[in-house]
Amino acid sequence: MTPYPVLQLRGLSKRFGPVVANDDVSLTLHKGEVLALLGENGAGKTTLMNMLFGHYLPDAGTVEVADAAGALQPLPLGHPQAALAAGVGMVHQHFALAENISALDNITLGAEPLWSLRRNRAAAKAKVEGIIQRSGLSAPLDVPVGRLSVGERQRVEILKALYRDARILVLDEPTAVLTPQEADTLFANIKAMTKSGLSVIFISHKLREVLAFSDRIAVLRHGRKVGEMPTSEANEAKIARMMVGADTPLVEREPLAPGAPVLNLSGMSVVGRSKRETLNAVNLSVHAQEIVGIAGISGNGQHALAQVISGLKAPDMGTVAIDQAAIAHPTPARMVKAGVGRIPEDRHHEGIVGAMSVAENLVLERLTEPDVSTGGLLRREDIAANATKLAKAYDVRGPGTEAQARLLSGGNIQKLILARVFERNPRLILANQPTRGLDLGAAAEVGRRLLDARARGAGVVLISEDLDEILGLSDRVLVIRDGQLIEAPTRDRATIGLMMAGETV
Repeated sequence: MTPYPVLQLRGLSKRFGPVVANDDVSLTLHKGEVLALLGENGAGKTTLMNMLFGHYLPDAGTVEVADAAGALQPLPLGHPQAALAAGVGMVHQHFALAENISALDNITLGAEPLWSLRRNRAAAKAKVEGIIQRSGLSAPLDVPVGRLSVGERQRVEILKALYRDARILVLDEPTAVLTPQEADTLFANIKAMTKSGLSVIFISHKLREVLAFSDRIAVLRHGRKVGEMPTSEANEAKIARMMVGADTPLVEREPLAPGAPVLNLSGMSVVGRSKRETLNAVNLSVHAQEIVGIAGISGNGQHALAQVISGLKAPDMGTVAIDQAAIAHPTPARMVKAGVGRIPEDRHHEGIVGAMSVAENLVLERLTEPDVSTGGLLRREDIAANATKLAKAYDVRGPGTEAQARLLSGGNIQKLILARVFERNPRLILANQPTRGLDLGAAAEVGRRLLDARARGAGVVLISEDLDEILGLSDRVLVIRDGQLIEAPTRDRATIGLMMAGETV
């Protein structure tokens, strides 16, 4: 039987002031289909899905969802509860979880009638465990979410949607924090679930998984749908050309001889409350003209390592040296002064001050420099001119440089942070998940800038769960597991993936 449409978006448009986020977008999803929705940062993908789920009210257009009999019915717009009742589940790129309650309680929160006198926790847990078994996802159900790794939180978000019996599942960057094997398992299980009627829209910038697991590809550019194609007829060059309107230049790493040590961590230990916050006698040297890639599943000590290098956490044992000069009591200000540029994993909480303007965020780490302030007073015109220049150079899109930084999309916040870091020409760059959530062109630009910094003599610590990114950019690859660093004996993708999962190779 030919699969029938389970979702129909017709002529959806949405403006935010003068910014057109979506312009007359129509899209169809069929029963049992996996549709990949692609586009540059700011192309309107997440806005379109937020209109489907009821978070945003469209300025124009309609949404229809198939009922149990397969007939398309109008979906009330601007009402998430109506979308949930119609069988639409959405897993956002940025988590919406209560950190002080357990994973199980997060999954079931809001799914039980308010008038129930008591909870049937055993039945709820049994249902979730059944979903875990079928989907291949796993998370410690009785642990507070605040103590879970980023990867575990991602899985809780997906389980939360599946618990509500979603027939249409929207996934925004679902594999950003998974190992290659975990990503393959996730999509293999989702594909198996589509045979039972689940329909999936997923937003991703990882073209390998798009080509491997989707049935059809739709592409947005500047808020409009510019085309779609069966995945069987697609390749990376075709997709990139459709996304950006031109071929995306390849980033190639040229061999360079490493210079003097830029970063030395010796006997570094951090005693944390969880595995995510712990390091065990880590030794790490990074040289000038060298990119050292740190691969690992989220929650194995990357957070603690990045905090030590950033000066946000003092080690319990060990020493930190920049350019062979020991930093006695590392603080963010001292590390910045020593020449460390920081691209943090949590761009919203550690990368920007959301209530401050884009222009102000671009100069946050050099407020005392003469082109930023004089006599303690900010040079507003110079700050504004700097923001205009950098927004153009780094393609930071949004409502303007005087708008609050929190109003930018995740990808554009990342571009803001990249502009602030690279323009300082730091001696050491800590790049923690630098391309997470970035489109193909923007990710290639980040890679190019990291390689340019390497060529100028900087050392780079690249922490990423994207193994393709690690292998493409790094001169050396280390695997972090349970707070320890292990030199990868090979650049073989499958072998490193097994090491990340704890297998002995």
